[in-house]
Order: sequence, then structure tokens, then C-alpha cells
Amino acid sequence: MTEKAVIAIVGAGLVGSGWALVFARAGYEVRIFDPDAAVRERVLPWATASAKELAEAGLLADDETVMQRLSVCATLAEAVEDAGYIQESVFETVEVKSNACRAIDAAMRSDAIVGSSSSGIPASRFTEACRNRGRFLIAHPVNPPHLVPVVELVPAPWTDEDAMAETQRLMTEVGQVPVSLTREIDGFILNRLQGALLNEAWALYDEGYASLEDIDATVAHGLGLRWSFMGPFETIDLNAPGGITDYAARLGGMYHDMAAKRVPGPWPQETIRKAGEERRQVLPQSDLATRRAWRDAALTRLAAFKKSSGLGP
Repeated sequence: MTEKAVIAIVGAGLVGSGWALVFARAGYEVRIFDPDAAVRERVLPWATASAKELAEAGLLADDETVMQRLSVCATLAEAVEDAGYIQESVFETVEVKSNACRAIDAAMRSDAIVGSSSSGIPASRFTEACRNRGRFLIAHPVNPPHLVPVVELVPAPWTDEDAMAETQRLMTEVGQVPVSLTREIDGFILNRLQGALLNEAWALYDEGYASLEDIDATVAHGLGLRWSFMGPFETIDLNAPGGITDYAARLGGMYHDMAAKRVPGPWPQETIRKAGEERRQVLPQSDLATRRAWRDAALTRLAAFKKSSGLGP
């Protein structure tokens, strides 16, 4: 990939539009395509407002210049034909991703790289039939990617090593934090970690130990404060006088016993219904979009603080 190659975004929903800002603010020309005309019409107004918020928080020097790098294309071929890197962010089913990747494959440069925003489906399930399949891999972000920088890079068995290396270089350059897996696993790293926490949270709620509000508070005002700038291994390394091995000696048995007594199963439907009712009493369905905007504004301020404090990428 040449320096400042054109970047293409295929799929312009919440994740894809966030990716567009990631690359544009790093100086790349970004071409955006979505098969839904209504989605295409919403991209630039959303990006304009979001870029302004980033600039006001000190995370962008010039939001107007960033917006000049974004363009929306009427066809997929127009978006990808000159792109050195393509970020696919379509709806997450094997069928939809397979169709999208075959269409990208037919129109892309043979030396381009395609990163999929798949959050848990390995690339081997939807890229095998692509003629350029060695150029496809997973590049899974956290939503919204322009505010949460980690991105998981996961190769299919046939992904070229240089495609992985170049994607890692690109993600670092544009301000993301690439995490490279050695091979495929369902859910990758982030959602497997999140899934373990969610399974326990659902079980504690189902068994009546605490309310949704109190379980959320435990993470938001407890675990999450440390986890916003350090991971679980560093956390426990600092939480025992002798470091990580000391922590394991002191508490490893307790964690083993808790895990041994817990056999995760499907989340109970009645518990899900109850949780949904409890959440809707706190936050009506009609207010979800407003609360997402509040979340993004809070993440923007947090990102600005981490950057100013030397805690960001």
C-alpha cells in the first residue's frame, strides 16, 4: 500500500461511519459506500457533527479539512477500485458478509487489503471463495471506532503475512491500537472477555443477588475505572505486594472455585424479558439514540483526557 492511499468504507452504519472518521482525521482520502441510499445520505451530516465535537474536545485540529477528505459513492466499484485499504462493515451474518466480500473481491485492486469489522465471525467463513482471499482479514473495532481505539486483527488460514503486517502498521499510523491474534477463534479476544463478564452478570441478576443498576455500578464505578487505562493482567500485578504471581497464589483458588461452580448456559428468556422491562423503565426506547449520543460525548471527553494525560495511543 502506498503512503496515503485511498481508503474505502463499505457499509456506512454506526461502525462504518466511525471508521471513515478514523482514516480521514489521519489524512486519508476516504470513499464511502452503502447499498442503502438513506444510510448514504446520513453519513456526511453525522460525520460533520462528530468531527466538530472532536475538534471542540481538542482531538482534531481542523474538522473542516477532515470533512473535505470524505466522499460518498453511489456504487461499490466507485468506492473500492482505487483503494489501497478497504474496511468492510456490513450487517453481521455469514450470508451478507459473503456477498459483500465477493462483490469487493470482484472490484478491488489485487494488492489492496480488506479488513472486516466482523465482531465474532472468523474471516474463513465468508472469504474462502474470494480470488484475492489472501488479502482479507478481520479488523474488528469497538463501537464507535473513532472514540475507542482498539482493533483486533485476525487472519484467516490463508491471509498473507504481509497483509497482516501492513494492516497493523496502518492501524497504528491512524491512531488505533491493533491487537494481533495468531489464529482464528470465535468471538476473538474482546468479545470472549466481554462474554465472560456478561455471562456472570446475567447469572447474578437471574439468581437475584443484585439489580441491573447495582451490577452496572460495580463495573462503571469500580472495575471500569481501572480497566479504562490498564488491562486485567496489569491490574492484578499491581493488586498484590509481590505482583501477579503473588496475586495468583492468594486468590487463584477462589477464582477457580467460583468458575467450577458456574456452568454457563443460555441466558434465560424470562430473565432477559425482565431485564428489558427494567432497562426501559430507566431509559425509554425512544431515548436510546439520545443516550448513545451522551455515551459518545462522554467517550470523547475521556479520550481527550487520556490523550492529555499520556494514557492514550
